[in-house]
Amino acid sequence: MSSEVSQDVKTIDVRGLFCPEPVFRTKIAMERLSVGSMLRVIADDPDAEEDIKRWVQRTGHELISLSKEGSNLIFLIRKK
Repeated sequence: MSSEVSQDVKTIDVRGLFCPEPVFRTKIAMERLSVGSMLRVIADDPDAEEDIKRWVQRTGHELISLSKEGSNLIFLIRKK
């Protein structure tokens, strides 16, 4: 199962971008994915944590995980 998951993960790097760009680029990337696929978003805008979490909730996708590595926020979102 984990090999299936890794095939279906696309990554976008929005570090250096600030509101509303991280959410906007996440939205565009999610639109290009098929249902069930996952998107990893790497951001460093502190506001992205709440902005992306709210966007995921509002759009009905699933936030699989949110981790912090230094100043980076790493989101893993499954398209519903």
